[in-house]
Formats: sequence, C-alpha cells, structure tokens
Amino acid sequence: MYGVCLRYVREKSLAEDILQDGFITVFTKIGEFRSEGSFEGWCRRIFVNTALGYLRKKNALSDSENIDDLRWLEGGGADAVEKMSGDEVLEMIDRLPQGYRTILNLYAVEGYSHKEIGEMMGISENTSRSQYFRARGKLMEILSKESR
Repeated sequence: MYGVCLRYVREKSLAEDILQDGFITVFTKIGEFRSEGSFEGWCRRIFVNTALGYLRKKNALSDSENIDDLRWLEGGGADAVEKMSGDEVLEMIDRLPQGYRTILNLYAVEGYSHKEIGEMMGISENTSRSQYFRARGKLMEILSKESR
C-alpha cells in the first residue's frame, strides 16, 4: 500500500503519513468489510481515497484546462515506451505535475472511469479527461526529449 501512496505524492515522508492515515482508516472500518470483493481491493480503495483526500485539501488540480482547449499530439512514442523498463516509465511519470500524475494513476493504473474520478476529486468529467490527455502529452514530450 506504500507504493499506492507513493504514486500520488512524491515525498516519501508524506507517503508514509498517508499510509499511516490509511491504516488507521482500515482498522477503524474493518467491521464494514463485507467480503463481497477482495480484502486487498477494499484496502487499496481506502488508501487511494486517503491520498485523494490529501490532494483535495492541497487543491492539486487547480491548474486544469478544458479538454476543448487541448492540442492533440500525434506521432509515435508507443514503440519507445515498450522498450523502456518499468522503473524508467515510473521515473517519467514522477516528473509530471501533481494533477496530471493523479489523474493518470486513477485512470490508467487504478482503472477508474473519468466520471468516477470526477466524483472522487470534486471536478468535472471533462476536467478529468483533459488532465489525462495533458498527462499523456507531457509524457510524450518527456519521451521525445529523452530519445534525442
């Protein structure tokens, strides 16, 4: 679960604080677990929500733009990503601004829909989409600089 927390915040000490808060929530709400899904999935959701609660307080998505204002990036990049190690990809993702990284994690890693992300973060579905596409564009930009 530490890895989950670390994906949402860059600082190890902050991720440890979120981890501790998440475990307190797990132990406090353990009686609410209904065994309808996996225990790990239930815990993971608590840790994601704990990290999101911190980011909401920090207002991490304040620099978002409407999806209509985006310039679509075309071209390769997928081939280069396939040649990279998992650690290299994670290092590139870590360079993203907080809002981009958060949405990318929620959508691409955790598997939430943009509608769910919007509800969780208190933003519109379009804002979630725009943050995701901007994150992808920024990753393409980083990738093109790295491959030069």
